[in-house]
Amino acid sequence: MSSAAASTDASPIATALPEGKDAKAFHRLVFVIIAALLVVLPFILYPVFLMKVLCFALFALAFNLLLGYGGLLSFGHAAYFGMASYVSAYAAKVWGLTPELAIIAGTLVAALLGLVFGALAIRRQGIYFSMITLALAQMVFFFSLQAKFTGGEDGIQAVPRGHLFGVISLADDRVLYALVALIFFAGLLLIYRIIHSPFGQVLKAIRDNEPRAISLGYRANQYKLAVFVLSTTLAGLAGATKAIVFQLASLTDVHWSMSGEVVLMTLVGGMGTVFGPILGSFVIIAMENYLAQFGAWVTIIQGVVFVVCVLLFREGILGLVARTLKRPL
Repeated sequence: MSSAAASTDASPIATALPEGKDAKAFHRLVFVIIAALLVVLPFILYPVFLMKVLCFALFALAFNLLLGYGGLLSFGHAAYFGMASYVSAYAAKVWGLTPELAIIAGTLVAALLGLVFGALAIRRQGIYFSMITLALAQMVFFFSLQAKFTGGEDGIQAVPRGHLFGVISLADDRVLYALVALIFFAGLLLIYRIIHSPFGQVLKAIRDNEPRAISLGYRANQYKLAVFVLSTTLAGLAGATKAIVFQLASLTDVHWSMSGEVVLMTLVGGMGTVFGPILGSFVIIAMENYLAQFGAWVTIIQGVVFVVCVLLFREGILGLVARTLKRPL
């Protein structure tokens, strides 16, 4: 097999399906369906469960932006998700900031952390890049374990949900759900715009053939750093929102297993698809909640699901649907 053929075979489903006016119209329909589901689902399912799904869906979308479209596999995205969670919880509980300001504070810290770590990590490629991100994330984990403001093993508990803009109480789960749904949908729209912008097209070119992109005059490292920071910022937004929803920030948020979980969500849903990580997040979170009675066996069940997905449809669930419909999703 030629190198070109191998490259095509290994590329995400999104690169194999052309996008035109029909695809854009189809995507608009998908956005309408998602918006309708966001309105209807809290009357069918438990709002707290839905908020958890939306927070992790945004986390997975942010990770997919880096992996599926930037071609960069990070093993340390929990660092940004978790640190934003800690900062948001601390800002709301200790500083007394309103929830929107606490979420913004956590997001900004994740962006700054992503800028510093990204500048270090993009100096290497492939598995070396991945291992650097893992090492940096482990540093954040041990910092979180020792730092006083994080509460160590106890974490930051009883975080007040507060009043949005100092006026709207978020004590009611349905009111808070509306905020989380709005944050999620705005994040999804932003990611979609990034992917389909000239910046996103250059990212895909660098992902598919970096030497050729460099020969055309593009500064690959600057683009990779930019998408890394964008991804960590959105991951931080998800983590900061999650801290307000569950009124808790803990070591689980910065543990290496959280980084593995977001990889699992992305691959099960469909790497390189716009909407795949949303489906992947729903599947994994639903398994964790509804199979909790099996205890530690949940992890094994997740592993089996992952193996089945890799063996039967390595493009992920939505990737397989997209190929069947011959429409990019």
